[in-house]
Amino acid sequence: MEISLLIVIAAAFVTAIMTGVGALPFLFVKKLSERTVGWANAAAAGLMLAASHSLIAEGVALDVILTLAGVLIGLVAIVLANRLLSRSGEVDVAELHGANATKALLILGIMTAHSFAEGVGVGVSFAGTEGLGVFITTAIAFHNVPEGLAIALVLVPRGTPVWKAALWAIFTSLPQPLMAAPSYLFVEIFRPFLPLGLGLAAGAMIWMVFSELFPEAQEKTDSSSAATVVTLAFAAMMAFQMLVLAH
Repeated sequence: MEISLLIVIAAAFVTAIMTGVGALPFLFVKKLSERTVGWANAAAAGLMLAASHSLIAEGVALDVILTLAGVLIGLVAIVLANRLLSRSGEVDVAELHGANATKALLILGIMTAHSFAEGVGVGVSFAGTEGLGVFITTAIAFHNVPEGLAIALVLVPRGTPVWKAALWAIFTSLPQPLMAAPSYLFVEIFRPFLPLGLGLAAGAMIWMVFSELFPEAQEKTDSSSAATVVTLAFAAMMAFQMLVLAH
């Protein structure tokens, strides 16, 4: 089948929309206790750890040095961003204020940044062997659902309406269609930078897990239950990814 630029863009838009699906479970949850909020943070931490593991594995398969450099750049970038937000006073985003808004802005920024790499992955895959683009797009689309859930697990318990959390989740994936088109057209230019982008997103995610999400989960529950939920969420995300790849 001949692949057109329009097909590449449309496929990448589908992957972005699938991120919003991750927020839908919250339509059936009306009120969250403090303990549940802690578990939500732990679940988000586990999902993000699994996502970062997959990003690093994918990047290392392409270029070890660039991936590790990306991890370090991502770490430096997120630490600097956090300091900048801390000094800028009150932050308002997604109907949240203060510290909650800062956490929301950090996770939204991280997930948006990592979508740039996924967009490049979609574009490059369509420029490769026949059928690879459809496979990669399908895998990323299903992979985006639990990523959207991770975003909702941070936003909704802090007061963001479910429909807005879904829109914010989709927003974080908009770089996918934006980057898919140019990376498809200029595949040889974009391909070498893919491991750097994957590592960058992973480094920022890992910092977010251990600096923000897991400590708050411990505060609202206890270390044992928080660690259990993190581990279960990590295992579930990895199993889901393996299931998608197997098909």
